[in-house]
Amino acid sequence: MLSFIEILKAILFGIVEGITEWLPVSSTGHMILLNEFVHMNVSEEFWDMFLVVIQLGAILAVVLLFWKQIWPFGLVPKEQEQWNRSGIIVKKDIWNLWLRILVSCMPAAVVGILFDDLFTALFYNPVCVAMALILFGIAFIVIERRNKKNRPVINKLSEITYQTAVFIGVFQIIAAIFPGTSRSGATIIGALLIGVSREVAAEYTFFLAIPVMFGASILKIIKHGFSFTGQEMMIVVLGAMVAFTVSIVVLRFFISYVKKHDFQVFGYYRIVLGMIVLGCGCLGIL
Repeated sequence: MLSFIEILKAILFGIVEGITEWLPVSSTGHMILLNEFVHMNVSEEFWDMFLVVIQLGAILAVVLLFWKQIWPFGLVPKEQEQWNRSGIIVKKDIWNLWLRILVSCMPAAVVGILFDDLFTALFYNPVCVAMALILFGIAFIVIERRNKKNRPVINKLSEITYQTAVFIGVFQIIAAIFPGTSRSGATIIGALLIGVSREVAAEYTFFLAIPVMFGASILKIIKHGFSFTGQEMMIVVLGAMVAFTVSIVVLRFFISYVKKHDFQVFGYYRIVLGMIVLGCGCLGIL
């Protein structure tokens, strides 16, 4: 039976995941840091899977909110049924978007499959998380200040080329290696560098998360199987449900935010948090 304390912990982790998955502040980094203070009573194998699989709840929020923009099929209008007996139309623009998203996924997917265990052992610790938070925080501030003088050249998802997709995919490799980088943060920084508007960069990172996190979750499940206790499985289900609910709110906020503001505030937040983590490490708290 899942204890009340473990239920509260699962809810807390779900809230943190739901908030940080979409903001460019690193969800995995926050989860690792939170676990230093609120340690879950689970096996190491389950924790390794939990960090990834809980993100499925957040991903389902994207699917729900952006269903019309990501589902490549539709129903034929009644006036056109005589020319299309199947009753189904294929939305070529959405198919083309998914092809570009898959191109962006490939670099990080290859690196993750080949070196996941090595990177986990080397970099999944508070010090590496802190350094990634600080460095990418500085990058956000520098790039946004530079972009104040420049107008974006890509203002629609349909304007993203395969070359742009590859460039963004290279930045995904950084996020795959270093926790604290932020997958969404890496996507946004890479996109901003080549002239993608903030709104398009944000939407692209939402859609890119769907195959990335589904793929990562499948790899973790294949690696560890389902040899976990009933309590552990309840924890991941509860955490994912909370992450889904919180993500709905955060996604709507973030979409509204990027229409009026830049990302510098997230850069400052990352730097401050990273310095706090390093300070705690020096004091022996972490």
